Amino acid sequence: MPNSAIIPVPELVAGSVTTTGFRSPLRTSIAMKSVHNAELDESVIDWPVHMQRALDIACNVIAANPNPRVGCVITNNNTVVAEGWHIAAGHPHAEAMALENAQAAAEGGIAFVSLEPCNHQGRTGPCSEALIEAGVSTVVIAMGDPNPKVSGQGVRRLEEAGIEVFQLKDFERPAREINPGFITRHQKGRPFVRMKLAMSMDGRTALSNGESKWITGPSARADVQKLRAASSAIITGIGTVLADDPRLNVRVEEMDLSEAQLISNEESLKRQPLKVILDSNLKTPDSARVLQGGRTIIFTNHAEPSNQFAVANDVEVYNCSNGTGPHASGVELHSVLESLAVEFECNDVLLEAGPTLCGSFLKACLVDELVLYIAPKLLGSDAKALLELTGIESMDETLDFDISELYQIGEDIKVVLRPQ
Repeated sequence: MPNSAIIPVPELVAGSVTTTGFRSPLRTSIAMKSVHNAELDESVIDWPVHMQRALDIACNVIAANPNPRVGCVITNNNTVVAEGWHIAAGHPHAEAMALENAQAAAEGGIAFVSLEPCNHQGRTGPCSEALIEAGVSTVVIAMGDPNPKVSGQGVRRLEEAGIEVFQLKDFERPAREINPGFITRHQKGRPFVRMKLAMSMDGRTALSNGESKWITGPSARADVQKLRAASSAIITGIGTVLADDPRLNVRVEEMDLSEAQLISNEESLKRQPLKVILDSNLKTPDSARVLQGGRTIIFTNHAEPSNQFAVANDVEVYNCSNGTGPHASGVELHSVLESLAVEFECNDVLLEAGPTLCGSFLKACLVDELVLYIAPKLLGSDAKALLELTGIESMDETLDFDISELYQIGEDIKVVLRPQ
């Protein structure tokens, strides 16, 4: 899955990848040119190699919330001179890291960036200005930035400074797949919702007595830890809290990462995702493990916020009963997601909940991706069902999905699906 997969970045061999300068004879005014790989002439035929490298570097970043994952490659004089990636929020962006690594070698060079360089002052300075000051001659991007603070402005600033900007159109879709949450938050005003489910071959999640540990094997569970680490927040319901007392935290030691991946993601792995509980009647006990070791938000339909939680717990309670949209146990789901996007800048959220809450999200068409782990075992017809979905009376009313990925993970099967 592009937005959560951890792709090892191969070592560069000095001089193995080259490029040349390029000036389009058709260029008569300041305007970014969008080109497909097949349209590139032989002098720049290796541009796709560098752009793919930039995307691979971005994919190697587990999370940069609330910022996007970005990779950058700088070439000059027929040689790759530097690379960079955005480590985590508050740290230099990919372009800034690459320019720092390149030093004077960036002057007159070409910067390949997986996302349009920013042109606004945030926790770090504008990347467009850094590229201008470094004296690069050309910037090649895979896609524009959906953030209204950036969208088109980074390209415009670069071109005003005399830097040529090109977009490689064939890389736009894979670039979007790297940051679905960042894009969804800026375009839809809510996070990208990824639902995680684990089941037996007969679609069951637990035995009739409630026992569920463990349906899937260690490889699948390690993969779930990677999903958590890539998420801005993890959403669950009060039913799951009371029944399973989960921690919903990221346990790095269970993620099976290489030493290189641990080093490159050291800063982002220090962050625990926001833990979100939908609890209409505030039944969450103060002793719940989910309240320990990280910030927790409880959405409720109570009119008054609660002070039942110990001061030591980093817990905030929000009323979320207003609105006419879909509800789950009295909590309005659209309002929850909008709040997570606007107030907490969540890009990707992982839904780890029981059959009722997961069914409510699906019926509300609020699931962007379903990650399903299938264990090669049968639990029987009296075991607990995967989802609570009722009222489907014809095949025309079924919820249909496209299979995005399907492969074996350890002893289990992982299927990634997108709603049609």
